[in-house]
Amino acid sequence: MWQGDALMNNEYHIAYGDRQISYVIEFCERKTMEISVLPDRSVEVKAPIGSSQDFVAAKVKKRAAWIVEKQNWFAKFPKKKPPRQYMSGETHMYLGRHYRLKVNLLRGDAVSKPVKISGGFIFVSAKKDNPLVIKALLDEWLRKRAKSYFEKVLAYYRDKYAVSIPLRMQVRYMKTRWGSLSKGGVLTLNSGLIAAPRECIEYVVIHELCHLKYNDHGKAFYRLLEQRLPDWEKRKDKLERL
Repeated sequence: MWQGDALMNNEYHIAYGDRQISYVIEFCERKTMEISVLPDRSVEVKAPIGSSQDFVAAKVKKRAAWIVEKQNWFAKFPKKKPPRQYMSGETHMYLGRHYRLKVNLLRGDAVSKPVKISGGFIFVSAKKDNPLVIKALLDEWLRKRAKSYFEKVLAYYRDKYAVSIPLRMQVRYMKTRWGSLSKGGVLTLNSGLIAAPRECIEYVVIHELCHLKYNDHGKAFYRLLEQRLPDWEKRKDKLERL
């Protein structure tokens, strides 16, 4: 989940048996190479600046069996659901629980809190039953909730691990990452993470805090992650199934 300063981004291919593995290379200010298989089964390689394409290809080929195994694992999950309609009755997730969306049409002035959560429902009040309007109101509410909740989780674990390095947290939507940590100390968390239960949010935060000591996914990094969160694999698996 470490995010470096990208220099270049291109797609390449290698043959593995009767299968072709496509991958994207991102050259970064880093010392080691990282190969990741994303939930959409795409392959991302982060390589040190100056690495040759042949060197990267050899590393990818060496990990080909593992890559195919991960791609087959992700293929077991249901395909992405159709786009949301933002209509009453639709289900949305918040902190690991399912809530029914209830749209209330306003007849008078706008209310001070257009989005509320209560008893298994998320109520959205608007003057128009317009999906774009409902989406904008709900997204803003979720973003604010996410920022507030993530800040509390981060503060707790910063104290627990006595983190003295200055950190700045930001929340935004990311297509392929739950979190990232820049070299400048900016922790970015995916706004969509607010749909996950607390244990999954904790996993992402702790994962990123481990990058303060190890900026790659080497053995030392995973030893530290295992020490801080012995059940991290279980939490990661739960998160990936969302």
